[in-house]
Amino acid sequence: MPLVIVTLGIIVLLVLIMKFNLNTFISLVVVSFLIAFALGMPINEIVNTVQAGMGNTLGGIALVFGLGAILGKLIADAGGAQRIAMTLIDKFGEKRIQWAVVAAGFILGIALFFEVGLVLLIPIVYQISKQLKISFLWLGLPMATALSVTHAFLPPHPGPTVIAQQYGANVGLVLLYGLIIAVPTVIIAGPLFAIVARKIVPSAFNKETAGSITSLGDAKQFKLEDTPGFGISAFTALFPVILMALSTIIALVEDAKGISGNWFFDLIALIGAPTTVMLLSVLLALITMGTARKIPMKQLMKSAESSIAAIGMMLLILGAGGSLKQVLIDGGVGDSVAQLFEGSTISPLILAWLIAALMRVAQGSATVAALTTAGLVIPLMAGTGVNVELMVLATGAGSIIASHVNDTGFWIVKESFGLTMKETFGTWTVLETLISVCGLGFVLILSLFV
Repeated sequence: MPLVIVTLGIIVLLVLIMKFNLNTFISLVVVSFLIAFALGMPINEIVNTVQAGMGNTLGGIALVFGLGAILGKLIADAGGAQRIAMTLIDKFGEKRIQWAVVAAGFILGIALFFEVGLVLLIPIVYQISKQLKISFLWLGLPMATALSVTHAFLPPHPGPTVIAQQYGANVGLVLLYGLIIAVPTVIIAGPLFAIVARKIVPSAFNKETAGSITSLGDAKQFKLEDTPGFGISAFTALFPVILMALSTIIALVEDAKGISGNWFFDLIALIGAPTTVMLLSVLLALITMGTARKIPMKQLMKSAESSIAAIGMMLLILGAGGSLKQVLIDGGVGDSVAQLFEGSTISPLILAWLIAALMRVAQGSATVAALTTAGLVIPLMAGTGVNVELMVLATGAGSIIASHVNDTGFWIVKESFGLTMKETFGTWTVLETLISVCGLGFVLILSLFV
């Protein structure tokens, strides 16, 4: 019965969002209350559960998410993102231009949110495609793949960061394993899939226009000589990854040597925490992308403020997703799932991927799908000995499968590249599914070694 109640709750969520056009945040809060009532939770505990779910979720990621938005905005507004893209394209050369675009998307995707990366890179890629007289989508699709993969698998992006928090995983190890999985996934779902997609949906690759780029927002263009250097731009964008990686390596050395209570390792752990990493990265960006280039602090703070305003609703949606997850846990739904699969030989990794995939198809949001999955599978993990870092990545992989009409990313890609519905399904929806399946496959392979 609890699983039937959750199914009906998800249907209500879909109806509220798609039929009545109710805001996703409001819809999630309403459904959280409805499911809590239906599960028979004590009335005097429902509000506390909803508030605790939101507080626990935002308490762990609001700082990371907010600082990440500021970092991306500072790099973009200084012209650092444009410098990275154009330098890579110049170095790779015309024959390997597609790989240059993928590399640019991957590096920038670590620091920028998916939508912001599209806004910055689409105009650049479009101009290059016109100059070289090659298909815009031939370059744009692999670029979008790189952005999507980093968004799904690599901290400090909100999805993998918040799932790591829920599972109690080491964010540094999630990043390390995520990089191992992300690189081959980008290659397969990016340049290699583009070859197949061009044969399946040839009309999509024959577009001469770039779609409604302006609908994404204003992407400021710079003269290349007015942008910061490639080295400092790339270093600033990759600084969060560098800090997390170093902290993880030192932590592994600490575990291997059996050292404890050492102030140096405690300091490294503090520096390597996601919140500290993002704070230090923002402070670095204020210098490298700001004061070192004689940009007034007031102007830098305007960029910071505008980036936070842009993610306000997204933060509320994340928090509401956490409320729904807490209702599922406190209402005993996770225990019901555990009973359902008791004695099952299905790997928790596959189960997490499958539940996240079903949730993603049902309601569209990858982050909500991941959070809901956490509430369902956490009870299943007890006593299994499953690697929690790989659980994060398996959940992340499932949560981005089959992007379709209830996913904002679907419409962004459709409008950006000027595609029809059929062309978007044949390219973007298939691409996201390929990323999801490849992600699971590489997680299962990695599970044999870690």
